Amino acid sequence: MDAFFIISGLGVGVLVGLTGVGGGALMTPLLIFGFGIAPAVAVGTDLMFAAITKANGVWVHARQNSVEWRIVRWLLTGSLPAALLTLLALRQVDLQTDAAQEVMTSTLGLALIISAGALIFRRRLAQSDTGLAHDETGRKTQIATVLAGVVLGALVTLTSVGAGALGAAVLFWLYPRMKAVRVVGTDLAHAVPLATVAGLGHWQMGTVDWVLLGSLLIGSLPGIYIGSRLSARVPEVLLRSVLAVLLLGIGVRLMA
Repeated sequence: MDAFFIISGLGVGVLVGLTGVGGGALMTPLLIFGFGIAPAVAVGTDLMFAAITKANGVWVHARQNSVEWRIVRWLLTGSLPAALLTLLALRQVDLQTDAAQEVMTSTLGLALIISAGALIFRRRLAQSDTGLAHDETGRKTQIATVLAGVVLGALVTLTSVGAGALGAAVLFWLYPRMKAVRVVGTDLAHAVPLATVAGLGHWQMGTVDWVLLGSLLIGSLPGIYIGSRLSARVPEVLLRSVLAVLLLGIGVRLMA
């Protein structure tokens, strides 16, 4: 196992532990630019990486009763079919061609730019009044949540980005009354089955590198623990601002 992959996993794990986001948004471009991994393999491997690393977070939040399972079901109603349809479309394409890889990197760049915006305007989204805030269990809110799941399902399957910062931003926008800890727990509970389904689909297409995945996990799992322990000592606003600028820069570079 390559020591550089382990070190990279450690660094990304620390950032995820510190900020709660950034796994897919940082790992996939790092694999593409830093190690020359093909975009399809980077996405597929990162999806399995996300499913495994976030599973423990779901368990913790479930024990703390900080997951809105009703909203998770609504999101999955849209995201899982969208993920399966996206996988079906990807199976019809030769992902090794230059054109296919260019589409994946451009879409990844767009997803990173949107995620950066979600981080920057997170507080404003949480304070917004969408018109649905007073009817969070109503039919309109349910439909909007399912549609958001459709977008997230397609985006995550294609780029491995979106289930973290973007998913949380959607929840802040649709459910501004929800406490931040419940937003995080609900977002994680939705991300794990979505990433698992998408990752298994990529595995079937041969775009998951299991040796690479093992190396990343060796570094990331202790990294997440270290970052979580340090998170209380570092200003969250500073961390999210730095991460947003980093994601914005990478996104622009990918779309250039």
